[in-house]
Order: sequence, then structure tokens, then C-alpha cells
Amino acid sequence: MNLREDANEIIKQSIQSVLPDTAIREALLGKEFSSGKLYLIAVGKAAWQMASAAVKVLDRPLNKGIVITKYDHVKGEIPGVSCYEAGHPIPDENSFLATEQAISLVQNLKSEDTVLFLLSGGGSALFEKPLISADSLRDVTNQLMACGADIVEINCLRKRLSAVKGGKFAKLCEPAQVYNIVLSDILGDPLDMIGSGPTYPDSSSAAEALAIVEKYDLKFNDEILDLLALETPKELTNIETKITGSVRNLCNAAQRALESLGYEVVYLTDQLACEAKEAGSFLAAIAKSYQKHPRSIAFLAGGETIVRLTGKGLGGRNQEIALSGAAGISGLNNTAIFSIGSDGTDGPTDAAGGYCDQDSAKCLKEQNINIYEVLKENDSYHALEKCDGLIKTGPTGTNVNDLSVLLIKR
Repeated sequence: MNLREDANEIIKQSIQSVLPDTAIREALLGKEFSSGKLYLIAVGKAAWQMASAAVKVLDRPLNKGIVITKYDHVKGEIPGVSCYEAGHPIPDENSFLATEQAISLVQNLKSEDTVLFLLSGGGSALFEKPLISADSLRDVTNQLMACGADIVEINCLRKRLSAVKGGKFAKLCEPAQVYNIVLSDILGDPLDMIGSGPTYPDSSSAAEALAIVEKYDLKFNDEILDLLALETPKELTNIETKITGSVRNLCNAAQRALESLGYEVVYLTDQLACEAKEAGSFLAAIAKSYQKHPRSIAFLAGGETIVRLTGKGLGGRNQEIALSGAAGISGLNNTAIFSIGSDGTDGPTDAAGGYCDQDSAKCLKEQNINIYEVLKENDSYHALEKCDGLIKTGPTGTNVNDLSVLLIKR
């Protein structure tokens, strides 16, 4: 197998290992719900997969269920469940309409009723009833994505501008019990930040939210600033929560896949959090130091990097990692860098991420494509397309952060 075939096999095995089916079964096996009605609400990029697995393992039928997920992520009908597709990473009208359906479902519940709430990454955009206009919310989201704020900072603000985030949806379910099963896409698994924590007490403060506005010099009107100054629910008595997966599972699966292919593995971190371009350059620097290593060796990192938007191109953080590493590994011996989003989508593109090897920079140079200018314009997608560097998996059914790997094959 060549480097690209190795990369494809590692991606395939890693994603397969973190699909939520087994985790959902384990979370529900032996779980006894009260005698009242049972409702299911699944939100996020992995919502359909999680809901499908849950319905198969429940020992009683649902009274009703709702799935809210990203466009093209519904894979078929689920008995007793209505499926909705909506906008991500920016909420759209379908996000709002689907969320209203979920709110209607939990109206007038009783204490013996249960809401099975399945949450995965992407829920912040998909599950939304804004307290401001759609245009204002779109502007807030665009500013936050462009300024380089990390996901925790972004969700800290999102919670305060929403009627369902930051524990507010759990309040709407009262007095019914809410059983949360959470697929984590945030480093450290902060339950109040995953999907902006619709069914978990909020640990962030209004003061922190306003400090983020000042930190990034965000331009918000008085209506938004007033909402950011309000506190969110800090205590909920009707919830039980179980985490079913995280980026650590993804990294462990990648390590097993790499070892099965004969690589010596260096597990760098499952807490990668920096600019995407810096991560790619760092992996390339490691590659230079290990060119005389006598055996096949791989370095893996999991986490979630950020992209500072300085241009108007098309791309995503994983594509920028691969492309920024291309210049550094140019001309090395049998070396490659690839990076993917476990959900199968990277930024507003149809690619899961990017792949570059020792020949990619030369290929681009022959086409008069300057890697540094491309990165400045945030147009990694089109550059990778020119050197066969796009990784396309389609929606995977899971969402547990990103995986970045440096391969040196001997």
C-alpha cells in the first residue's frame, strides 16, 4: 500500500470505530424509564445515526421522536420519528422551524414522562430559537467564526442569545425527566458547551460573555449586549447525563489502525487547539526531524483547530492543516500529512479534510499556485483539488472532533 492508501484505510477504520451505534446501545442497555410517555429528540450532525441506534435498542415504543440534523445527513426513515434537516454552521429557517417542533413536543409534560435527548456536535446551529432576529444571529455567527474565537467562546455567547441553549430546553421539559446521551465534539467534554448545552446547567457567566466581546472587538448592538449580560440556568434537577464518545476514542482508533499497518505510533495529543496553519507547519517540522528514522513512523493528534478568516476563499481547518504542511514536507522521502473532520465535513465544503505528500507542493508550483497566497485567501479547497488532495467521505454519522496524522513510510 502507498501513503494515500494507508491514509484512506486509517480514516476508514478510525471513523468506523467511533460510530455511535455501540455507545448508544451501551448507554441504554438496562436503562429503565418511568411509566409515563417516552419522547426522543436527537440534535446534531450524528443525530440520525444516534436516533436510529436508540430506536433499535429501546425495550418500549416511543410516543414520538424528532431528529434535527444537517442537510443530507438523514439516511432514511426511523419508525415513530420525524426527521428534519437544517442549516449548519449558520442556523436557517429550517433550524428554527424544526426547533419549534421540538418545543411543541415537550409542552405540558408530566413528572412521570421522559425525554430521551441525544446530542452531538453541530447542535448549536441546528437547534435554535433565537432571542434576536435571524439577520442579527447570522451576523453574530459570522463575526464569531471570522475572528478566531474557539468553540467554547462561541457557545458562551450563543447560549445567551437563544431560548433553548444553556440549559433552557431542559427547563422547558420540566417536570419531565431528561436522559441525555452526549457525543462530545469539544476538548475536555464540557457538557454545558457541547451543542451549547440545551439540557445541561451553564457554567459560564455573563461577565465571561462580555469579556469575549471585548477580546475580539466584536461589533454588537445594545439588544445583543443586554442579552449577553443576562445569566443562564445554573442548576437543573430533572436531568441525567451520559457521555458516549470523544476525540480520545477517535485517536485510540487511529492508533490501532496505524499499528495494524506497521507504523510505530507517537500519540502527540488529543487536545490540539491552535491555528490550523500552525498545526500543519508543526507536523511538517516533525517530519524533517525524523527523515532518518529507520522504520515507518506516524505522529497523530486529535482536537479542533481554528481558522482566522483573512480571505474569501473556500476551505476548512483540516484542509488548511494539510496544505500548510505541504511546503514543509516538499521533497522529503515518502512522507504525508492528512487531517479530517470525523463528521465528514470540513468548513462549508463537501470535503472531510485534506491530504498532502512530498510531491504536493511541486504539483501546485507547476500550476503557478502559491501555497502561502492560497492560505492567506483561505482557499485551501481549490488548491487541494488541483493536487488530488481533497478527502471526501460524505456524512459519517458521527462527530468527535478532528484527526491529524503525519505519516513517514519506510
